[in-house]
Order: sequence, then structure tokens, then C-alpha cells
Amino acid sequence: MSEAVHISGHAPGAEPDEFSVQIADSINSFVLAVNEIAKGDEPGSAVSLLLLEVSQLLLAGGRLGAVEDVVPDDRFEPDAGPEPDGDELREKLAGLLAPIDVYHEVFDPYGPPEKPATFRISDDLAGVVTDLRHGLTHYREGRISEAIWWWQFSYLSNWGLTCTGVLRALQSLVAHVRLDSPLGDIPDGTDTDDDGLTDEQLEAQAGALMAAELGRHGRVG
Repeated sequence: MSEAVHISGHAPGAEPDEFSVQIADSINSFVLAVNEIAKGDEPGSAVSLLLLEVSQLLLAGGRLGAVEDVVPDDRFEPDAGPEPDGDELREKLAGLLAPIDVYHEVFDPYGPPEKPATFRISDDLAGVVTDLRHGLTHYREGRISEAIWWWQFSYLSNWGLTCTGVLRALQSLVAHVRLDSPLGDIPDGTDTDDDGLTDEQLEAQAGALMAAELGRHGRVG
């Protein structure tokens, strides 16, 4: 059953309602946190912090998915201006998360059987941040219904699924280390950007990175 929510504060300068404020705060917090983590000042806690942030964002997404469809005030989307370049964030995250950046996921669990596809946490998170910033631009300009509509639509069509895959990958990494379970071999043909490392080296590096992150000094696996 969907939750009926009235989105108030449509006109520029008007006060948004409590639901809109809570969603915007959650989204803004995620964007700020991911950019802060990507700086690499605390690499030993990057995976754990990202796991927490993605989990909290998905809670906001779940609320957006549970409400009735939001209908924006304007028939056509107002120009939100130039989109921020996400390449810098993507590159920082890729450097921070190597060699555990690549993961595998089934795109649609209700679709026809298919082989797992290859994704990158850095690509996914940078894309999610870009989606969320687009809505933040509308929100900060006072276009509240437009912002909520965009976040709801993009959650259902894009970043909800993306974050679910990233969450599974991050949770799996933590579980492998906490349970002393070796990371599985990388399947033949997996795209690892030809970094010159063997599958065994990638696995060893990933285990060592997670062991260091979680403060473990014994063996992994």
C-alpha cells in the first residue's frame, strides 16, 4: 500500500513540508559524505563508511518508493543548469577502492536468467551522486515538487537498483573478512582494466585491504 504524501512548498521561497525536508537532508548528507570519503583521508574506514552511507540512502529511497507518484507543478522540467562533472569523484573512488572496485551483479532478478554483469563501485557511486545533485539543484531553487519528483523517478529507474548492487558488494566484502572467508576467484574474461595483476594477486590484495580496514592483523581466509 502506497503512502499518500502531499508535497508542499512548491513556489520558490516557500517552506517545504517535513517529508521533503527529511528526504533532502538524507540525500544531501549522502552526497557530502561520499565526497568526503573519496578524499582518501581515512582509507582504513572507506568500505565501512560507504556501507553505512549507502544503507541510509536506501532508506530514503524506500520512502520515496512507498509514496504515491509525485506530480511536479510544471509540465516540463525547468532548466537546472550545467551538471557537475562526476569524473573527479569517480577517479578518486576508483583509486581508493582498488583492487576491490569491480563486482558482479544480476541486473534484474525477475527477468530472464542471465549471467552476472560486471560493475564498478566507483562508477556506480559517482553516477548516483550525479542523479542526486540534479534534484538538489531544484530543491535549493525552491522547486520542491520537482526535486521530489526527480528523486522518486530516478530512484525507481536508476539509483535504487544501483545502490542495491553496491550495498550487496560492500556487505559481501565486510562479511568475507569478518567470517574469515576467502574472496572467490574472479571469473575468466572479467574486465579488470588489464592492470597487469593475476586473479590470485587481486584476491590477495582485496583480502589484505579489507583486513587492514577492519583492524585485523591475522590471516584472511
